[in-house]
Amino acid sequence: MTTTTDSTNASAETARGADPTGPAHPRAILTIILVSYFLILLDNSVIFTGLPSIAAALHLDATGLSWVQDAYTLVFGGLLLLGARLGDLLGRRRVFIAGLGVFITASFLVGIAPTGWWLITARGIQGIGAAIVAPAALSLITASFPAGPERNRAVAWYAATAGIGASAGLLVGGAAAQWVSWRAGFFINVPLGIAVAVLAPRYLPAVDRQRGRFDILGALGATLAVGTLVFGVLESVDRGWSSPVVLGSLVASAVLFVALVLHERRAAQPIMPLHLFADRRRWGAYAARALYLGAMMGFFFFTTQLMQGVMGFTAFQAGLGFLPMTAVNFAVATAVPRLTARFGDAPLLVAGVAVTLVGMAWLAQVDQTSAYLSAVALPMVLIGVGQGLAFAPLTSFGIAGARTEDAGAASGLVNTAHQLGTAAGLAVLVAASASATDLAVRVSSAFTWGIGFLAAALVVTVAVIVPAERKNHA
Repeated sequence: MTTTTDSTNASAETARGADPTGPAHPRAILTIILVSYFLILLDNSVIFTGLPSIAAALHLDATGLSWVQDAYTLVFGGLLLLGARLGDLLGRRRVFIAGLGVFITASFLVGIAPTGWWLITARGIQGIGAAIVAPAALSLITASFPAGPERNRAVAWYAATAGIGASAGLLVGGAAAQWVSWRAGFFINVPLGIAVAVLAPRYLPAVDRQRGRFDILGALGATLAVGTLVFGVLESVDRGWSSPVVLGSLVASAVLFVALVLHERRAAQPIMPLHLFADRRRWGAYAARALYLGAMMGFFFFTTQLMQGVMGFTAFQAGLGFLPMTAVNFAVATAVPRLTARFGDAPLLVAGVAVTLVGMAWLAQVDQTSAYLSAVALPMVLIGVGQGLAFAPLTSFGIAGARTEDAGAASGLVNTAHQLGTAAGLAVLVAASASATDLAVRVSSAFTWGIGFLAAALVVTVAVIVPAERKNHA
């Protein structure tokens, strides 16, 4: 399929929107991007505190309940590279609005779901919309804000949203499940999403579509390779790593990735340009992000269980329990542009991962007698500081030096690393802690494995990203 620049449409879009050479309304542009990204992240975690209510209302067993989350994660992760390429070829603003429309519609369908299969299907459709919106949102930042302080500030806010969205989802989900209905957490998306979709054509920049062919084989290979990997990892939670289904999925994914790389080396316009991996800052950021998010998703998942199952918190109280981390995360993240100007991205990333590691090590000491303030809230403060420092540099390094025509692909890889890290990390932590019969011991074991993930992320940061950044500025 060949796509060419439609100058008439581009001119019309420019007339209705912002000048593509720069952000005419930077605050409006950034608000639109951040709200859309927040909604995606909200739905990644809003489900956690509502799962018991969903199981009771729709009569879902443990397997069906796991697919309520897995359907979203599987489709989201599997289609990210495809969604990123669609934005390059069809126009990022146009694709962003279309993806938002899919996401809003699916959110409404989730909210009215009368049966389990309806809910799981709607969650999968949500994943399609999220896979389109997420890379488009990040690449629109690249297109809207010139490199330098403006873009650094925009990326910092984007990164802050990544950290805050997850904990806000737990709070919203808990409040909705306790006082209204688990459905309310999804209905919130509808009016907010419609408002963003209405404002987007007016404020978002109209970036011309790229000339080129759509890499159908690459798109199919990338979707299947990532999708089978996520499926195998997710299924390992219930089936175990030795299951034929799990092993078959992981082997199939490895074969598909090899085939994808061989194809992309020959493709004239690949869906996953391999030269993006030539910069050690970028591939190091993808690896570090996956490892870091693996630990963080385990943190949210197991800390929620700790507060409700060991400390006796209600769903809403558990959501409130994350406020020490959320507040500190927000405060630090908003200060990152000033800190970056003074110290640079690399030192902030090292400090962020290291502080998160210390917080996780403290949290791992939890047991049945632990008090919330000393065993959870105070470690959360360190984790919040670490997240606030780490997410913006991880995002910046993931798109560092990428050409304009590669902005979508680089953004897609950032989000793919994010989703693979959350899916794989959570599966590993659940499997590694499953043998413990006591919940507090299980949580402590999971956090101990999370320390390993963060230590690996720190090694990648120090050994790969930092030397490459120094060389780039030499």
